[in-house]
Amino acid sequence: MLDILRRRRSIRHYTSQAIAPEILDQLKEAVLRSPSSRGLDPWEFVFVTDKDLLQALSTAKPHGAHFLRDAALGVVVLGNEDKADTWIEDCAIASIILQLACESLGLGSCWVQIRLRAHDQDRSAEDRVRQILGIPPHLRVESIISIGYPAKSLAGHSRETLKDHTIRTNTYS
Repeated sequence: MLDILRRRRSIRHYTSQAIAPEILDQLKEAVLRSPSSRGLDPWEFVFVTDKDLLQALSTAKPHGAHFLRDAALGVVVLGNEDKADTWIEDCAIASIILQLACESLGLGSCWVQIRLRAHDQDRSAEDRVRQILGIPPHLRVESIISIGYPAKSLAGHSRETLKDHTIRTNTYS
């Protein structure tokens, strides 16, 4: 696991290679194995491979979503706030589990934050995604994970760049 964390980078440029069905099945299994508070599993996922839908999703917000248009897959992470008060945390955990699974399978990925982001001055990014995919009103859109084969290889962050000063032992002071 530590090797996966050492390698993982946010990837925003992808090749045109499609993701094989057996790899998609492994990604689906990975998100379904994500832990959630009290085992309530307040999440649902939309796996998007349709290029027109990925293009539309890439316009969900003005910045930080454009790379979805070139991804082979976008996984929309949805949460049901009526099912668990920890839906945000549980969806975030599922999102990172998915990203780590991608890294382990030779895929690149990048988190696209949707919740609390604007599409434009009149509408939220969440409402835009809801409209594109026909998401029912009882589900919230936490994030979209863009996924594909990396167009270029990026080295992981070196140990020296990690912020050791943010870790304390036993007490804060």
